[in-house]
Amino acid sequence: MILGIETSCDETAAALVTEGGEIRANVVSSQADLHARYGGVVPEVASRRHLELVTPVIREALAEAGATLDDVDRVAVTQGPGLIGALLVGLSAAKAIAWSRRLPLVAVDHLDGHIASLYLGPEPLEPPFLCLLASGGHTLLVDVRSHTSSEVLGTTRDDAAGEAFDKGARLLGLGYPGGREIDRLARDGDPDAYDFPVARVDGLDFSFSGLKTALLYAVRGLDEADLEACRADLAASYQRAIVRALVARVRAAAERAGRERLAIVGGVAANSELRAALPDAAAAPLALCTDNAAMIASAARYVEPTPYPRYLCLDAYASR
Repeated sequence: MILGIETSCDETAAALVTEGGEIRANVVSSQADLHARYGGVVPEVASRRHLELVTPVIREALAEAGATLDDVDRVAVTQGPGLIGALLVGLSAAKAIAWSRRLPLVAVDHLDGHIASLYLGPEPLEPPFLCLLASGGHTLLVDVRSHTSSEVLGTTRDDAAGEAFDKGARLLGLGYPGGREIDRLARDGDPDAYDFPVARVDGLDFSFSGLKTALLYAVRGLDEADLEACRADLAASYQRAIVRALVARVRAAAERAGRERLAIVGGVAANSELRAALPDAAAAPLALCTDNAAMIASAARYVEPTPYPRYLCLDAYASR
């Protein structure tokens, strides 16, 4: 089995996954409630919480799988991108376990992990396919040619889709995480109540900064009573604009790459309207959309491990 560890942002996660892609355990301890008071993730707070949680989470994953470290053949860990302090906690824990057991270690790119979430379970999606990876910090269109070969066709010029959701939620006075709160509130709103713009940039890239500004001006023009009355309509219209931008680029990228099969991964892939707007796209189960360690262990199946003890010099990276 592969022991996966993920601490790139505000989820402390550990998982046990077999070489065949069966999830034996997938434990995630979220810090969402801890960061909600700040309206977003505070890096130093996240790092300190990871220090407290990483060992208990790994122990819980082993117990859930009915396994011990004797059953682990290799250790996989997120090396980046993410918050450096948070990443270093997971990387240090993985190094310590691998070194103490003389096991190989696999350093995994977090974004490759999101795509590898599609390779888990009884009906894994096999390449090639066109994948939309939309999360809190990243929005990418990836032509996935094989388990080990892919090409980024488009990215974001400014905010990622998840950032746009979180910042929009703050403007609307909603809680954190913002994407979940907007999705919930939008179900009671009229998505045609406001005509928010969708930026059109060259190629297959995204831009959400103008949309965020448009929401800011719409909110500024309302007093507290009017905002309360219009909040659901604003959320629904704002969400519709984000989804419309994502879907348009996915269709254009699939046509350019000549891909018939589509997939969506990342935290934004849990959005109900996005899933409804791309009914032909494969999507990871909701539990595997947000950050988790099963996807990291899954990606490790296709990455050459670093043998003992050479991985002791590995460092984390904040961005690609």
